[in-house]
Parts: sequence; structure tokens; C-alpha cells
Amino acid sequence: MSDRAGLLRRIVDWLRTGYPQGVPQSDYVALLAVLHRDLTDTEIVLVAEELARGRGHTDITATEIAAAIGDLAKEKAGPDDIARVAAHLAATGRSLAPPLAAPERKSAGAACEGAAAPAVAPDDQGS
Repeated sequence: MSDRAGLLRRIVDWLRTGYPQGVPQSDYVALLAVLHRDLTDTEIVLVAEELARGRGHTDITATEIAAAIGDLAKEKAGPDDIARVAAHLAATGRSLAPPLAAPERKSAGAACEGAAAPAVAPDDQGS
């Protein structure tokens, strides 16, 4: 498994731990801001697909997920929303760490680029 694939698996596990009932709509925009710090648009779609499949939503396509993410990414998450989501996820026992060193960064259209979000890098504890 590549380093990036391992990272995506840890993020999916981290999100499932942090949101066992699924991510509430009120957290979508802030969560995207947090994830966009270290993941490409394609990687975020892959994470969302895996989360959807895990909840039994096998009829949702990658194109539909990408379109929904594109719509959400146009919204700006406020600092309070980002802090709330980061604190919620940190409470799962996983860390929010400095940005990952990754050669393939966000695509040119990443809308949350300027958000003041903590970077997501689930640690290896419990993985």
C-alpha cells in the first residue's frame, strides 16, 4: 500500500471514529476546509466514497460526490466551525498535526486554500 493510500485509510478510519453516526451536514464545510489542507480534491472524493460505501450508500457515484463537494467548497468555513470540527475529531484520540509533505498538493480549484484550518494527519496510534 502506498504512503498516500495508507494515509487515506487512516483518515477514513479517523473520520469513522470521530463521526460514528456519520458526518452531520452542519460539519461538511468545516470538515472540507480541514481536509483540503493536506488532501487533493481527488483524494477527498475517494475518502467521501469510502465513507458513503461504509454507510450503505452504494448508489452514489464519484461524479455526484465530486459535484456535492464542489458546491460545498464554494462556502467558506468560519474559524469557529473549523475549531469545532477539529476539536471534535481530536477528541477521538487522534492528533491534528502539521501539514504533510506531499508532492501532489491540491488541484488548482481547491476552494478552501486560504482557510485557517489545522492540517489533518492522523497519527499511527491505533492504526
